[in-house]
Amino acid sequence: MGKYFFSSTHKERFLNMMVEDDMAQGDAERLSLFYIISGNEDLYRKRRYIYDPCEHCIRTCFDNTEVDFSSGMKSLIRLGFNLYNGWSDRYTTPMSLLGSLDNRNLRLAGNAIMTRFNSNFRNGLIE
Repeated sequence: MGKYFFSSTHKERFLNMMVEDDMAQGDAERLSLFYIISGNEDLYRKRRYIYDPCEHCIRTCFDNTEVDFSSGMKSLIRLGFNLYNGWSDRYTTPMSLLGSLDNRNLRLAGNAIMTRFNSNFRNGLIE
């Protein structure tokens, strides 16, 4: 298991999302979003509502009545969307995003930020 993953399952899910999307390994934006989704059991189960691998795009999922996300999960999704393409809404502020996360998800968010902006960290993910 890589040193940046929470478990072997996290790493497997992450790699699965990369393959499913047929993405380039150097795509920092997508890697950061996939890192968040694959690192949280609830988000991974609901990933089809969050990201479309066939169209290679995020989905507007916050008003979707078919799926329910807690406030912490919404924060992780917003952060992932922001890291992916700069998406934001009135809740996309550091206080709103990070204030509702428990310790594990706060670490997940921090690692996703490192994935997006630190090439050494990113390279450690895909070794």
